Amino acid sequence: MSQSFSTAVAPRKALDVRSYTQRRPARKVARRELETKLAELQKDYAELHTSIFEAAQVHRRLCAPRHLHFGEFDIANEIFAVRQLPGDFFSVEEIGKDVVFALGDVSGKGLAAGMWTPHLVGLVRAHTTPQATPESIVANVNYAICRASSLGPFASLFLAKLDTGTGVLRYCSAGHPPAFLLRANGVMEMLIDGGLLLGALGEAKYVAGSCKLGAGDTLLIYSDGITESLNSLGQEFGYERLERYLRGCHRDSADSILFSVLGAVQDFAATRPLVDDMSLAVVRRN
Repeated sequence: MSQSFSTAVAPRKALDVRSYTQRRPARKVARRELETKLAELQKDYAELHTSIFEAAQVHRRLCAPRHLHFGEFDIANEIFAVRQLPGDFFSVEEIGKDVVFALGDVSGKGLAAGMWTPHLVGLVRAHTTPQATPESIVANVNYAICRASSLGPFASLFLAKLDTGTGVLRYCSAGHPPAFLLRANGVMEMLIDGGLLLGALGEAKYVAGSCKLGAGDTLLIYSDGITESLNSLGQEFGYERLERYLRGCHRDSADSILFSVLGAVQDFAATRPLVDDMSLAVVRRN
């Protein structure tokens, strides 16, 4: 009985061994193919990461330097991206004794929003001339965006022209969060004159507001990523906190105010990730 069983099983074992031996080369080939594909994917990822990093550097160069001086005025700014590229930008142009600065926020996040920012920065600069008013610059930028493509972005923009000799500031806000102007005596003003979001309506009309920056006055411009930052309880940072922290440090330098406010936002959010790009600019008359 045992002899017949062994005789019956032996050929099957031999067949299994031969089958396994034949499969081993095929498995090695498949493994090598997978390793090759993985290496290619890793290389593609590294190249993509490098390209995104280079694009972020280009964005940084398109925007204004982080700290600028114009006579009695200091301007400090910072931008944080929630994803690969920020959809926010801050530009500064000096024209004679006037300084034109603009903080914009393209709707959306990541590469899609980031790819539109050079176009908007270019439009702002192209329409910024010595004779141009803030409202005309914004209107021309809006018309160009609406005319360019039906797939053009929506964007908010705060643009101002500052006479560094007199301190007179004329501004126009295209759907942007209200800028805070904190006077040296503690009086707070909200700068809201302007019009619709860019890209909403090609023939939109825009109006300008004006004020004068005196010694010790501080202008705070920001994107909604600042006020809409969330903490662990799902609460927004909001306008009241922003005003409170600005009041607590408004006698400092523009640079110190910038980092004090940004630090307050980061402390508020703690470990919660950003929900939107954050940009902040501080203009202070010393």
